[in-house]
Order: sequence, then structure tokens, then C-alpha cells
Amino acid sequence: MNIANYFNYNDEYISFTRSQASLFAKGVAGDFNPIHDEDAKRFCVPGDLLFSVFLAQYGISQKMKFEFSGMVVDTSHLIFPEEISDTFILQDDNEKNYMDVVVSGEKSQNSDFIATLSEKYVQFSSKTFPHILVPLMEQENVMINPSRPLVIYKNMEICLDKLSGNNIELKLTNTSLKNSGKKGEVRLEFAIMADGEEIGHGAKNLLLSGLREYDAEQLDGVIHTYTQRKSDFIAQQ
Repeated sequence: MNIANYFNYNDEYISFTRSQASLFAKGVAGDFNPIHDEDAKRFCVPGDLLFSVFLAQYGISQKMKFEFSGMVVDTSHLIFPEEISDTFILQDDNEKNYMDVVVSGEKSQNSDFIATLSEKYVQFSSKTFPHILVPLMEQENVMINPSRPLVIYKNMEICLDKLSGNNIELKLTNTSLKNSGKKGEVRLEFAIMADGEEIGHGAKNLLLSGLREYDAEQLDGVIHTYTQRKSDFIAQQ
């Protein structure tokens, strides 16, 4: 993955076209959420793209936490200063907050390791629906709104024992869904592997809204639409 293909940089800010963000979502992450379509009314740049750009700009640390607080769109102008502290708030040119970052421990600028880990993470992250979410919702007897299936990326964290390695893979280790009536929170925990050895771990948290009683037939329709969108994209490549 060449992350430079998916954002624009000048001396003042970083920005994303709808085409870049949509291609990253579908072509790199395998994420076919409609909010990443180029013509989506509620278009949003994937949070995993922000994560990947951050690592490319500033390197990777042993411990990293990313909290997403705003939806980046194609008109957003994000300020990535040349140097940052261990606590950083990503803002645009109007001082609107989009992502809070806290890092600690040793750091590395190993571009090959960073690019590979970024790509493997976003590919793992994209498997949330339907592979992980649907069994969790069935277990809790809830489902997202089939006419407006909104899943929001809340935060993610990574803890690494080593800042190098080959044949990087992420393996799901635990999942949970906390149901709070109309809202829910999903937690996905994973191990980070290199050459078959665990070199770290992490977690991703998602927010679900508009929850209602589980209906397998309705949810099957959502899955069918999602799968068809993926098939159509692959056929066009």
C-alpha cells in the first residue's frame, strides 16, 4: 500500500478527495460502508485512512491510542505539523477537532513495517461487518437499522512489544457487544503477529445506534446489499 496515493499534501494542510477516500475504503480496506461512496450525501473519510496517514507522517510508537471525534469530509483541511508531542489533537484550519492521539514508549520510522502494519490493520478492521457484527447482534438479539445501518468508529489502541517484523497478521482474540437500549458498543480485541509470533495486541471500539430487535430476514437483506456492492466493485477492477 502506497499511502501517498490516498491524500493530498501541501505546505499548510492535508486533504482528501472523495475519490481517494472511497478507493482506499474499497480497494485497500475492503470497506463497503455507503458513507464512503463518492456520491454519498453523508460522505466521510474512513477513520482507518486517518490512522494510516498519521503513522506515515509521524512513525509508530509502542503504545498508541486514537480517539475519533469528528467526521472528515472532502472539504476538510487537516493540519499535520512537522513535529508533535506525545499528546496530539488533529484539527482542521478552523480548529475543529477530528482525532485525539496519545503515544508513549519507543518510536520507529521503519517505513516498510509501518506500511505493512497499517495495511493489515485496515484489512482486519474492514471485516467487522458482516463477519463479526452479525453473530454479536444475533447473540444479543439486537440489530442496526436496516434502512440506515450506521456504525461509528469510536477509538482504537495498539500496544507493541517489538517495532519490527515480517509476515504481519492480525488475529481476532475477543469480541463483545454492550447493549444499552437504542445504542450499543462493540469491542474487538486482536493480537498482532509477526512470523507466527505475537509481537503486540490492540482493540477497536465501535458505536452502534438505532438498535432494534433482531430480525434475521431484514438483516439478511442488509448483508445481501453489502455483498452485492463488494461484488460490483471487484467486477469493475
